Amino acid sequence: MVATIEIKQGYGGSDGSPSELPASGDVDQRLQTKDQYDPADSTYPVPIPPSGFKYSFWVHIYLKIAGGTFTKINNVQFYTDGTIGWSLGTNGEIRRGNRDSGDKGCPMDASYEKATGTDGDTGDTIEDATNGHGYYKGQTTKTTNIQSDVVGTPATIDSTDHTATGKCKAVVLQGKVASDATRGTKADETLTFKFNEI
Repeated sequence: MVATIEIKQGYGGSDGSPSELPASGDVDQRLQTKDQYDPADSTYPVPIPPSGFKYSFWVHIYLKIAGGTFTKINNVQFYTDGTIGWSLGTNGEIRRGNRDSGDKGCPMDASYEKATGTDGDTGDTIEDATNGHGYYKGQTTKTTNIQSDVVGTPATIDSTDHTATGKCKAVVLQGKVASDATRGTKADETLTFKFNEI
């Protein structure tokens, strides 16, 4: 038997203690201007601003080791196909929380932070000096475009040796929308985790 791995979203709750969904299976994620788990809810889109940028609320997505028989899980990495086919405008993109060195992922039990912002308008950017994500906002390179995370150069999210069930570190994602973005619901994009199992 091998390990049972599930993809989860941490949301709401309080710092260091998120709620977790879905109850089983994998995450279908919608970037939106509310801190919730509801991929079918289109009530809170990221609006196109008259100038500058609007942001989705940031989201924590992580692997949960739910059971099975294994010795250890490690080297959790994250990547895309290199192209996010959404017209988010000039310098609009999907950003990932970044660390200057070491793992790029956020430890869920120690450093999770509930997303903040104004429902229906904009999230606070991960990079904001006051309201940004505490695990990333003090870094020199606070976020990066996920299009740079590709199969040949994936982001290392969690290098820890996990020998029991529990949460791995999370990739923290946020949409950034510019004034010249194209309106409308965007096509699905696939984001990939890979890991080593012994």
